[in-house]
Amino acid sequence: MSQNTKSAKGYLVGFLAGGAVGATVAFLTTPKSGKKMRKKIIQKSDKYIDEVDKYISETKRNAGKAIDKNRKKFASILHDMTSKSEAMYKDAEKVFNDAKGKTMEVFNSGKEIVEAETEKLMSSVKAGKETYEDEKKKVK
Repeated sequence: MSQNTKSAKGYLVGFLAGGAVGATVAFLTTPKSGKKMRKKIIQKSDKYIDEVDKYISETKRNAGKAIDKNRKKFASILHDMTSKSEAMYKDAEKVFNDAKGKTMEVFNSGKEIVEAETEKLMSSVKAGKETYEDEKKKVK
C-alpha cells in the first residue's frame, strides 16, 4: 500500500472521527432546544457526508486515471519487449546460419585436403611397393 493511500485513509478516518466528536460536543454543550439541535446535527451530518462522497468520487477518478496510465505503460513495455525479443531471435538465427555456412566451408575444404593427402600417400605406398617388388626381382 502506498504512502499516499495510507495518508488518504488516515485523513478520511480523522475527518469522520473529528466530525462525530464535534457533533457530539456541540450537541452536549449547546443551549438550543432539542428540535433545533437535531436539525443542526442533521445539516452538519449531511455536509460531512457530502464532503466524504466528493472525496470518494475524486479518489475513484484518480485511481481510474492511474490504472489507465499504468495499463498503457504496461502495453507499451510489453510491445517493446516483444519487438526486441523478435529482433534478437532473428539476429541469433542469422548468426547461427552464418556459422553453419562457414562450418560447412571449413569441413568441405578439410575434406578436400584429406582426400588429396590420402591420394598422395596411396601413390607413395604404391610406388614404394613397386620399388620393393623391382628390387626383390633384382636380388633373385
